[in-house]
Amino acid sequence: MSFFKKLKEKITKQTETVSEKFKDGLTKTRDNFSGKVNDLVARYRKVDEDFFEELEEILIGADVGFETVMELIDELKLEVKRKNIKDPAEVQSVISEKLVEIYEKAGKEEQSGLNIQSDGLTVILFVGVNGVGKTTTIGKLAHKFKTEGKSVLLAAGDTFRAGAIDQLEVWGERVGVDVIKQGEGSDPAAVMYDAVKAAKSRGVDILLCDTAGRLQNKVNLMKELEKVKRVIEREIPGAPHEVLLVLDATTGQNALIQTKTFKEATDVSGIVLTKLDGTAKGGIVLAIRNELNVPVKFVGLGEKMDDLQEFDSEKYVYGLFADLVEKEEI
Repeated sequence: MSFFKKLKEKITKQTETVSEKFKDGLTKTRDNFSGKVNDLVARYRKVDEDFFEELEEILIGADVGFETVMELIDELKLEVKRKNIKDPAEVQSVISEKLVEIYEKAGKEEQSGLNIQSDGLTVILFVGVNGVGKTTTIGKLAHKFKTEGKSVLLAAGDTFRAGAIDQLEVWGERVGVDVIKQGEGSDPAAVMYDAVKAAKSRGVDILLCDTAGRLQNKVNLMKELEKVKRVIEREIPGAPHEVLLVLDATTGQNALIQTKTFKEATDVSGIVLTKLDGTAKGGIVLAIRNELNVPVKFVGLGEKMDDLQEFDSEKYVYGLFADLVEKEEI
C-alpha cells in the first residue's frame, strides 16, 4: 500500500472537517508546489540527477529551507535506490512520506500540544513583531479554550502600539472574556503582575498574555520580554508554561530570521504560523521545524474563529498532496 493510501485512510478516520480545513487552507501552496511536481514528473521518463536538481529548485521555491531540502533530497535518493524506483510518478508518494518523517524526527522527544496545567493556572505568553496577527491569534485561542469549557483571562501587555489595548478588548468582548489592562504607555510588566494576581484570585484556568513587538528597537524589546517573564515566574513558579511566537507565513524566509531573534531573548516553546492560507510558500513550516528546532503548534488556515488549527504534520502533508491522494483508490 502506498504512503498516499495509508495517509488517506488515517486522515479519514480523524475529524473530516479539520482535514478539509488543511486541504482548503493549503490550496495556494498545493497549487504552486504540487503543480510544479506534477509537471516535473510528466516531463521525465526516469529518475536521474537532472530530475533531482529540478525537484530541489521546486522545494527551495516553496520555502522548505535550504538545509531541509538538502536533507530531503539525500533521503529521497537513498529511498529511490533502495526501492529501485524507475518511474518518476512513484517518487511523489516517497516525497510526502519523507516530509512527514523529517518533521516528526525533529520533534520526537517533545509534545506537540500545548503545555496545559491539569491543576491550576496555565500562563501562555505571546511574542512576535507587530502586524503578524498576534492579537487575533490570542482572540481565537481564547475562543477555543472557552468552547472547551475553560475559563480565560486576557492580559493587554502591548502598551506601546496605538490601539493594541482596544483591539484586545474588542476580542475580549467578542469571545466573552475579561481583559486586564492599564493605560497606554504603562509598564508591561506591571500589567502582567496585575493579570496574574487577577487570574489567581478568580481561579481562572488560562491566562493569555499579549506583548509588544517593536523589532526595530530590538534591545529594549528583548529586555522588556525578559522582565515580563521574570515577573510572571516570580508569581507562578514554572510559568509561563508556553511562550508562543506568532509568525506571518506570507513573510517566508523572514519568519526564520524573526524566530532566531526571539529565541535569543526568550525560551520560545512553539510557533503559531498565521495566514498559511494566504501564501504559496507553505513549506516554511518544515524549515522552521527542522532548521530552528521549534515546533509549529498552531496554523492559521482562514479568517473564521475556528480556522486557527492545531498543527498536524500528516494533515499538513495531506493538504500539500490532497489532489494526488484523492486520485488514488482506497
